[in-house]
Parts: sequence; C-alpha cells; structure tokens
Amino acid sequence: MNGPAHLDDILYPDIEPYESGYLLAGDGQRVYWEQSGNPDGKPVVFLHGGPGSGTSPWHRRFFDPEKYRIVLFDQRGCGKSTPHMSAPDADPRFNTTWHLVADIELLRRNLGIETWQVFGGSWGSALALAYAQCHPDAVSEIVLRGVFTLRRHELEWFYEGGAAAIFPDRWESYLAPIPVLERSRLIEAYHRRLTDPDPAVHEPAAIAWTTWEMSTLTLHPDPDLVASMTDAATAVAFARIENHYFMHGGWLREGQLIDDVGAIRGIPAVIVQGRYDICTPIMTAWDLHRAWPEAEFVVVDDAGHAASEPGIARALRAATDRFAT
Repeated sequence: MNGPAHLDDILYPDIEPYESGYLLAGDGQRVYWEQSGNPDGKPVVFLHGGPGSGTSPWHRRFFDPEKYRIVLFDQRGCGKSTPHMSAPDADPRFNTTWHLVADIELLRRNLGIETWQVFGGSWGSALALAYAQCHPDAVSEIVLRGVFTLRRHELEWFYEGGAAAIFPDRWESYLAPIPVLERSRLIEAYHRRLTDPDPAVHEPAAIAWTTWEMSTLTLHPDPDLVASMTDAATAVAFARIENHYFMHGGWLREGQLIDDVGAIRGIPAVIVQGRYDICTPIMTAWDLHRAWPEAEFVVVDDAGHAASEPGIARALRAATDRFAT
C-alpha cells in the first residue's frame, strides 16, 4: 500500500527501491531490506512498529528522495523476512530486542554506511532508543514517533484494561476469546492461545489482538488500516511477535530506555507525539522529554498514534526535512 490518499499533499511521492536483498542474520533468519531514494544521499534507516508489523511502500515517503538514501527492512519473523512467525514451526527464541539491535548494526556495516539517521515509531521508537544507546557513534540523528518503552505500566494500560475506559466497545471484542477466569492476566492468557499449534485456537486470538490494536491507533476510525493487518497470516505473525516481546518486557530492565538516555543526549533528535494517542499515551513521551530536554518535543494536538494521521505525518516530514542536510 502506498499510503492513504490524504497524505499526498504532505509526504513525498511514491518511489520504488533501487536495490533489495536479504541479510543473513544467523539463527536461520533472513531479514529483508531495501534501499530507495538517492544512493549518494544521507542514509536513514526506518524502524517499523509492532514489533511484527513489517514495512509498507508508503514508509519511503517520509524522506526527500533526492536527499536521502532510504533503508527499510522487515524485522525478524514478519513482512518479507523469513522464517515468518505465522509458520506452524515458528520459533521465537531468536527474536528479541537484542537480536534486532544486532541486525540493524550488521545491516549498516554490510551496506557500507558510516552513520545514519534512525527513524522509528511506536515499537520502532523503543528499538531506535535501544540501538542508539548501544551504538551512539553510528547515529547522526534520531526521529521518534508515538514513544513506547515497554515499561510495565505502559503494557498494562493498553493490554490489561486501562484503555478500555476510552474504547469499551472495542475492548469487548478483545476480551471475547479469553474465558472470564483468565481475564486478570490478559497478556498471559493470549500467550497461551497464540502459541497453541491449532489454527482454530491461535488464529481467532491473533485477529482479536490485532483488531484491538489497529482499531485504536487513530483519532478517527480507519477501517483500511484495520483490514490491512487482520488477514490470518499477518495477524498471527504480528500478535505472536508482540505478545512474545511483552511477555519478556522487551528483555529490558524496567525503565531502561529512559534511564539510559544519557548515552545519546548529544545526538540531535525530534520526538513527535499525538496528544490523544491511546496505544502509547503521551505520558511516556513526556517522561522521555523530561529526561532528554535537548531533544525537540512536538505534540500534535489533533492526532492519536498512527503515522498516517495528517498532523503526525506533517511533523515527521518536517523533522526529516530539517535533518536532510
């Protein structure tokens, strides 16, 4: 999908990759990557959300194709990367935050890039922070959207009942696959179903999990966004990978990504946050802003979580335009 038509006046035009391939990342993982824009331009790597959602062609459009060398890749287990987490024998053991950080660094080295801008939204913001804190000398700038750091109260807000105060109707559908006696620990209850080998068990659970998330991302309902993620294979990979990460707290100590921001304070950065983001509420972006006042903090007052919302898209393009030279 090349992106919603309402973004045509905000983002850059559609472009096609000039190169693509697979990174042999070890552990049997083949990570799809592509490059578009100007081969001699400023390198930028796009870190998609989820984890487990994969990239889309319209993600290239946040960057001036005459000025940027745009690198997109599908994180382990999703998109065009293999093995896909929807496969019956999918093994999540080799899919952790630190595997992904290593993949990003291996990709940078394989592409011969000295430093690059790191652009990440939602889960991609957590991955951007983790990568930059491990490899600050490889990062020229950071652009974050919909900040998420996998602290326990962030997960509990969205997956254990807090956000039901805003979306009680959609919450009922999220609860539906889970028996009443298991609803005190919903992430764990979903884990049991998502890891069940029987498609009659894991597919309905995956679709319910994914529909809940996709239907709450935007300030105004976006049925196309929901439909794009809720076919069985896509939903199973997305839900399994997300749930796997959340069961383990992202393999992060509580508060790590905000506590360790000192490692990246000297890197130019922009934080873009929707005021009415229900998925990753502004409380987390605010905590990051307080810990990292050097980063520009942009609140979009008429937006939720999604990068496809006009105010969010406009602010992200402004950030990449600013850093283009």
